[in-house]
Amino acid sequence: MHKASVHEPAKDVSVVHECDVCVIGGSCTGVFAAVRAARLGARVAIIEKQNCFGGMATAGLVYIWHSLCDTAGDRQIIGGLTLEVIERLRRRDAVTPSDALNAPFRLNTEELKIDLDELVREHDIKPFLHTFYCAPVLDGDRIDAVVVENKSGRQAIRAAQFIDATGDADIALDIGLPSHEREAWAPPTTCAKVYGMGGLGDFDWQAAIREHGEEFGLEADWGWGGPIPGMPKLQFRADSHVFGLDTTRGDDLTEAEIEGRRKIRAMLDVIRKYGPPDAPVHLAALAATLGIRESRRICASYRLTGDDVLSGRRFDDAIANGSYPVDIHHADGAGITFRYLDGTERVVPERGQPAIPGRWREPVDEDPTFYQVPFRSLLQQRVPNLMLAGRMLDADKTAFSAVRVMVNTNQTGEAAGVAAWLALNGSMPVQQVDPARLRETLAAGGSVII
Repeated sequence: MHKASVHEPAKDVSVVHECDVCVIGGSCTGVFAAVRAARLGARVAIIEKQNCFGGMATAGLVYIWHSLCDTAGDRQIIGGLTLEVIERLRRRDAVTPSDALNAPFRLNTEELKIDLDELVREHDIKPFLHTFYCAPVLDGDRIDAVVVENKSGRQAIRAAQFIDATGDADIALDIGLPSHEREAWAPPTTCAKVYGMGGLGDFDWQAAIREHGEEFGLEADWGWGGPIPGMPKLQFRADSHVFGLDTTRGDDLTEAEIEGRRKIRAMLDVIRKYGPPDAPVHLAALAATLGIRESRRICASYRLTGDDVLSGRRFDDAIANGSYPVDIHHADGAGITFRYLDGTERVVPERGQPAIPGRWREPVDEDPTFYQVPFRSLLQQRVPNLMLAGRMLDADKTAFSAVRVMVNTNQTGEAAGVAAWLALNGSMPVQQVDPARLRETLAAGGSVII
């Protein structure tokens, strides 16, 4: 009879690095937090479990950054490091469009990997790639260090300030900070790069999948994609969801990764069987990580609501602006619902099917053209040296479905990095950081503060 558990002997863990600010999670959100803190003079380390920085934008292959303007297209509302990186990519013809801020930007995410490496090196940030966060080491309510593990074994990194940019709020949950009960989370998607989709001619591959998908184990679904900058024959594709799994659980995450890859092959098998015989469609790359849209959200000082977003409510502690619409990926099957700031709504029932127009509210005299994210939605109330950044921010289902996209979460990273430095420089808990000073410092660093 095997025992139900094993005993792991206690042991001392060597401190491998000490710094002012330690960022856990190397997505663009995490990198931007690290860079903003470093630019203010902090000694910074960043921990990332993948082999590259960028998170969903690189390891996840998600190649789109949405508009930096309001919905009217005549006012820039996002700047900072998002704009800086777009300009860096532009110099290498690695982003489109090249002449407007009021359209989404499609990125060559392989080039983005290298630009993020360069940002980290230029600012003397200590990188830890292929490094897994394991546990916090607490001194009362304060974090003294985090335990990590990589090829060099189990180690500790000590810092004065910490930023949880893990996406799933791993540190916050390990410390025991309260989170909101699970809602019907938006299902994740495995992304891919596919060669030859543009050579299908008049063949309606989406109709073929609707008609023959069941033969290959595909249910009704919805997705999107498009050509990659400079490589018109290569497309980014995000064409299927993985339903009914909780990606914060190890077994479910494993199953979701495998099932997501299976669905991509199944989609291509439909095209190969029922499409033109002379159309070469080939799988060029699979994402190194599942595209998780939504998981844990921490209870912060303020929960952003759908009404806040859709009414364009202004906040005196706003640290981010956005204009991307609410997009609710249906958790129980095919389709997506878009809600726009002008009161209109579009429901796409299934891939390749026409959208059903409607309204979520009656017309008003003046529509909002952007919304804001307040600092309070990132501010947990217990740990004096922990900032939150990214998609664990406090927002209800509707608000989250708009603010979760990268151009918005990038800004939360910059705010977290600046707030961590202000707390460090002022020898104060993060909860005592003056929002006005935070906004002033963000603006001085290139952020658009309204």
